[in-house]
Amino acid sequence: MGIDGKTRTCGLIGNPVEHTMSPAIHNFLAEKTGQNLAYLPFYVKDGELSDAVRGAHALNVLGLNVTIPYKSDVLPLLCGVDPLAAQIGAVNTLVRTKEGYYGYNTDMPGLYRAMCADGISLEGERVLILGAGGVARAVAMMLAEKGVPEIRILNRTLQRAEAIAKEVGGLYEKTRLIPMELRDSKELPMERYLVIQATNVGMHPKAEEVLLEDPAFYEKVKIGYDLIYNPSETRFMQLVRKAGGRAYNGFRMLLYQGIIAFELWTGEHVSEELAGETREHVLEQMRNA
Repeated sequence: MGIDGKTRTCGLIGNPVEHTMSPAIHNFLAEKTGQNLAYLPFYVKDGELSDAVRGAHALNVLGLNVTIPYKSDVLPLLCGVDPLAAQIGAVNTLVRTKEGYYGYNTDMPGLYRAMCADGISLEGERVLILGAGGVARAVAMMLAEKGVPEIRILNRTLQRAEAIAKEVGGLYEKTRLIPMELRDSKELPMERYLVIQATNVGMHPKAEEVLLEDPAFYEKVKIGYDLIYNPSETRFMQLVRKAGGRAYNGFRMLLYQGIIAFELWTGEHVSEELAGETREHVLEQMRNA
């Protein structure tokens, strides 16, 4: 479908945005579902976020994704925030209303849908989260909300892991949250864990880096889920597989957070079949980049 006077615009605001694969996701979905929609990246300079959000609303922009470094900074500029996004303290999707933009966080629902698509069930799982930054906090919120019985948060400094454990534990009393220093990983009970790698360690161009090298740790990893998608196989994933575990990268999370945003903007339901087609399309775009 070509661009005409009725084409609605969506886009991504952030700094930087040049690396984004979101246009490949959304423009493909628009074409496949017959939506008259075009998606573009919008570079927003430091200090100009408020102008960008107000300007987008004035220009009748249907929806926006928000990426680093504005996922929390954008909150005061919205007319409302979804309860999950409010708990997480960050939004990545803005949906236009008459009064302004309403904020959602589709990253964590995207991670959950990605796990389901990869055949991972959270029921009864004991989970380790590596890292204690904003992403780790959001992952802990999602896991607790889904009823995971036990979550251990491993971080280089104990204080940040303790802060997440206290906050999330206060909201979800049925989940046991245990903060740990990374160096104490050898003291983990002999179980097989679902491990979510929620830091940027191992991201391109430093693909050889990993938080933990200890082979004894990876003997306890049943499933390793690295939220990084570039490179497609991180050092963490290699070590998980070497020890006999299953390993996944963050590409499906990227895909599904985009799909959920598209559904919010358009009201379309994206089938798993179309999600699979979109995945192949984006992977081809990445190979040709």
